[in-house]
Parts: sequence; C-alpha cells; structure tokens
Amino acid sequence: MPDIGWNPLHGVPSYPAERYAALADRIGGILRSRNDILLVQAEAVVALEAVAASLARPGLTALNIVTSPYGTWFGQWLRRGGATVADIVAEPGRPVEIEAVVKALDASPRIDVLALVHAESASGILNPLPDILGLARAGGIVTVVDAVASLGGHELDVDDLGIDIAVIGPQKALGGPAGVSALSVSPSAWNLILRDGAPRDSILSLADLKTWVDGNRRGLPGTPAPLEFFALETALDRIEAEGLENVVARHALAASATRAGLAALGAPVWVPAAKASNLVTAVPVPEALEPASLIEAAGWLGVEITAGVGAGSAHLLRLNHTGPRAAFQTVLSNVVAYGTALRQAGHPADIAAASEAISAAYSR
Repeated sequence: MPDIGWNPLHGVPSYPAERYAALADRIGGILRSRNDILLVQAEAVVALEAVAASLARPGLTALNIVTSPYGTWFGQWLRRGGATVADIVAEPGRPVEIEAVVKALDASPRIDVLALVHAESASGILNPLPDILGLARAGGIVTVVDAVASLGGHELDVDDLGIDIAVIGPQKALGGPAGVSALSVSPSAWNLILRDGAPRDSILSLADLKTWVDGNRRGLPGTPAPLEFFALETALDRIEAEGLENVVARHALAASATRAGLAALGAPVWVPAAKASNLVTAVPVPEALEPASLIEAAGWLGVEITAGVGAGSAHLLRLNHTGPRAAFQTVLSNVVAYGTALRQAGHPADIAAASEAISAAYSR
C-alpha cells in the first residue's frame, strides 16, 4: 500500500465551544466596545454583506459613502434588499470631503443608515471618520464602518466614536487569518435590524448570529473551522503582547518613514499625510512610465509593489507596510526597490538620500 503521508492539518481538534465567548471579548477589548460582538466564519467581505442584507428592506433609507469598490458593493447589497440608497461618490482614489457629506445630509429628509470605509488599502487613503460620525450622531443615524484595514493601523474607539456596526477582519494590521471576521453591533443597530422582522435562515443573517449571544454564547451556529479560530487566537496573543497602542504606533511610524523616504527619493505621494492610511502608501506613477514595468522591476529585487485598485487608481502604485510589514526592513526595501525601478526606467531617484531619511525616521 502506498505511503500517503500524514498532514497534521487534517487532524486539527475542534475549537472548544467555551472559548468563543472569550475570543469575542478579546475582540471587543481591541475595538474598545461593550456592544455585542459576533464572530463570522468567513472573510470580512461576507460580514459586510451580512450587515447590508440584515439592514436592507423597503422603506429603509441609507447614505453610502463610496471611496473604493467596497463602498460600491455595499450600496448594491442594500439596494438588492429594497433599501433606498444615496451614494456619495468621492473623487476617484481620494477620501470623501466632509462638505459633501454635510450637503447630502441636508438634502435628505430622513436617513436611517450611513455607511463608509475608514481606511482604504485600495488607494492608501483615510476618510475623516470622527467628523462624519459626529454628523451622523447628531441626526440619530445608525452608522456602519468598514474597519477591516484600519483596526490596528489607526486609532479606533468604537464606543467613544459612537459606531453602531464596526466590521473587522484580522488579516490586515493585526496580522491574523483571512478566513474569519467579526463585527460589533450596538442596541440601536439591533433595533433597526430586528424592526419589522429580520432576514433569517441565512449565512448573511445577523439575527441568526444573535441567537448565539442570546443563548449565553455557548456555541456558534454551523460547523466552525478550528484552524481559523486557533490562528485568530494566536494573532490576538501577539497583539496583546505588543500592546494595541504600540501596534498603531508601529504602523504610523512605517507610514511616516515611507513618506520621508519617498520625499528624499524625489517621488511624490498620492495624498497628504492627514488623508493617508497607515497601511499602504500610494504613489502616482510618473507620466510616460508603465506601472507594470515598475512592478516587475521591483519584483526582480524580491519586493512586491502592487497597483492601486478601483476607479482612478490605475496610475497608482502601493507600498505595503501592513501588519508584520510595518517594520524598518520592509519600509526600506519598498522604497529602495521603487527607486531602483524608477532609475531602471530612466527616471531620477536618489536612493542614498531615501535610505538615509528612512534610517533617520527610525532612529528618533
């Protein structure tokens, strides 16, 4: 009989049911939220669709801020459920302007839900979350925040900001698995979700997931994937050992050092620091140069530089300093590889000055 070998991943023990509640509480601590925490056994885009599917129904009115494909999808999901949706579409690849939000709120007699993405890894921008949430709170509007790319990279205090639904995925700044996600749900959000009946018997039903909370969080519905939850535990162990404030500071330093290196290199950045994400730094490709050729040249050095995603991002490249990449070695490699790619394409780039600037940023 042939030896088929043994893979220990095939024999993973079940994740203990009593640890789901503790896991949810740890996520609540990172979110700084005392609201209900739900665990979703899928990547974060499923949790986002579940939020839209659970809220949407005829008669619901929503203001949906679009700064990437994710915002576009969320609006489509709401409309699919019968909601009336007004999109605020930002300039391509740019954060939304607060004046546009004020104008849209003033033009709408009633808004039930306001949805937006906090930080966009697609284009490296940061939306003005506190200002937008302040406007929503003043109007008694339930807020939905996609914090998948911001948690751990930026300050995020769900209760202090008054976020009603925050959706997270641990695969970004937390450096965890992509196959599990979570969300916090406030009492106001539950009132809206459960009003007039809520969708049931679906993987997209938050009302179904609420039965776990109502049943003293004894065991998740469905068949949990133990590998994902063990991996999430390990990621949270790392975050708690480092300290969330230190994780955020590490990402802020990586972003600042990247920008300093690019400035010394002679390369512009896409948006000013106040409007930029700490997860990736986007750079506009110089005219007459092809993004694909720069990506390929960096790849020969073993460095992954990626193209921007979404409308207006075709001419952008992204330098990734997310999660474990938010470190001196990666920041230096990113900028040096980009500079080398520029020089190979015949464009000037001061790599020595860039290296010095990054080293100085990390020496302070």
